[in-house]
Amino acid sequence: MSLITGFFSATIYQPLFNILIGIYNIIPDLGISIILVTIIIRLLMLPLSRKSIESQKQMQEIQPEIKKLQAKFKNDKQKQGEAIMKFYKEKKVNPASGCLPLIVQLIILIALYRVFLAVIDYDSATTLLYSFINNPMEIKNISLGFLDVTAVGKINLPLALVTAALQYWQGKMMLQRTEKNKPVGKKDPTKEPEFGEIMQKQMLYMGPVLTLVIGLSFPAGLLIYWFITTLFMVGQQYWILNKEKNTPKEAT
Repeated sequence: MSLITGFFSATIYQPLFNILIGIYNIIPDLGISIILVTIIIRLLMLPLSRKSIESQKQMQEIQPEIKKLQAKFKNDKQKQGEAIMKFYKEKKVNPASGCLPLIVQLIILIALYRVFLAVIDYDSATTLLYSFINNPMEIKNISLGFLDVTAVGKINLPLALVTAALQYWQGKMMLQRTEKNKPVGKKDPTKEPEFGEIMQKQMLYMGPVLTLVIGLSFPAGLLIYWFITTLFMVGQQYWILNKEKNTPKEAT
């Protein structure tokens, strides 16, 4: 465990701390520094996030074929699983690829929480600074003249509400995309909805609610990171999902 902790500190936690302090040396406002760190993180994760969103698009597009395979092998779960995995391989789709950005984002969130704790106890954290990063000697936790970005236990309701609303918008965009891709025709009232559709609709509301509940206990700095991250993902998702509208279709 100590090896994992050491690797985490050396590759994620300490670099993030130094990047934050380095930016703070240039712009002595912790809130703005956090925003710039978030933008840097999102730019580095751009290829991974883009691949994840495109994978979600592909998963939606092949759902009709997946349902056909499920119906064909409904009495043999083993063959059904083999046929679906073979189909994924043929289409070059990885159903688990959408989870990787979430895992990476969770790891970064944990690292940033440790960074904020280090900023609070900055005198003890100066040993983490690289030799080429100037020590500002003091970190002011008030951003824009009113927002305490490192206060633990202080409720930041407006920021949490805006972040939750933004996450709802992101989920709504993807759900509208799913509904749009459904085959046109008369719906069968006796047919039960797919498990994936149920989960997607539930997460449309559960995700923002969880964001609001958890966000109320976060320092404002983490909420700023979460808000900018979600805003960045909404913009990226909007661009990728609507790019095809401006792409001429190939002649068949």
